[in-house]
Amino acid sequence: MNLDLTTQYYGNAIGLWIVAAAVGIAVFVALYIIRRTIGRRLHSVDVDLRNDWAEAVYISVIRGGTWLPIILVSAIYATTYVLELPRALDTLVDRIIVMALLLQVALWGTRFVSVAIAEYTRKRRATDPSSASGIHIVSVVARGGLWAVVVLLILDNLGIDITALVAGLGIGGIAVALAAQNILGDLFSSLSIVLDKPFEAGDFIIFGAEMGTIERIGIKTTRVRSLTGEEIVVSNSDLLSARIRNYRRMDERRGQFLLGVEYGTSADKLERIPQVICEIIDRHPNARFDRSHFKEYGDFSLNFETVYYVKSSEYQVYADTAQDINLAIYRAFADEGIEFAFPTQTLHVIKQADEPKTS
Repeated sequence: MNLDLTTQYYGNAIGLWIVAAAVGIAVFVALYIIRRTIGRRLHSVDVDLRNDWAEAVYISVIRGGTWLPIILVSAIYATTYVLELPRALDTLVDRIIVMALLLQVALWGTRFVSVAIAEYTRKRRATDPSSASGIHIVSVVARGGLWAVVVLLILDNLGIDITALVAGLGIGGIAVALAAQNILGDLFSSLSIVLDKPFEAGDFIIFGAEMGTIERIGIKTTRVRSLTGEEIVVSNSDLLSARIRNYRRMDERRGQFLLGVEYGTSADKLERIPQVICEIIDRHPNARFDRSHFKEYGDFSLNFETVYYVKSSEYQVYADTAQDINLAIYRAFADEGIEFAFPTQTLHVIKQADEPKTS
């Protein structure tokens, strides 16, 4: 059976269809080989872009991303370029090309989000391991939102009216949000903690009447280890609504104390006390002197107020430094002959003279 290459099919001779198919296959194979060759070369080259976002784009799009949809689009375009297609078929081809391009963008975007989040998580894991769960939520939401937009654009490209669909999704989303508002509140609070970073794992915080060290920041709750040892589980929304005092973020801890000496202490020794305290604090490697003054006349003592700073946010360092300073002051006062005051009462007894005897 002889094949007549001049037979018309959809306005084009069969021979022209064969040529168009050959052109499309050739373009597809050529682009695929070029992409594989370039990909292998790039994998063997270590490129330092010195920018996290640029590196994520490079890895997700140029070096590691899939190019199959765009290669397919190029082959289809090369095939249809040599043909005279009917309007309906030409419109269908245009829609297929747009769908393939949207699919390519979605694949690149998904790959970019995955690479960027993975790189960010790798850098954060060393300092804040508990933030990984919150960052994973960001990744899921970003990829889900991207694919939702792409699907809507594809449906619109196919001629489907998406207005009613978008409206229905909006109403459904409102219903779901109302039904799960507490869960969603904790979820968004978790995202806020990850992005705003009011505290991290290992921070010592005070919130409301509770205090403790952050152990884990989850999707819905945060776990805090209290000073007495029990684990406090608090929802993220409740935690963020409270006023939080984060002691880990301090560069220095402020120390203040009041000490009293006896009223019988001489004026020369009173003038000497601030200097003695200043010298003691200045000699300590973890302390910085601020001030020391004769503050007031107490009920049973002459009171001196001293303020200093410990060069660390760790409470253990603060406690050790305060102990060293207190012991040094005690020894110095003993050497100077300065006596600490303690609550005393002085009773004055008046002995009345014996009344004269009457005869």
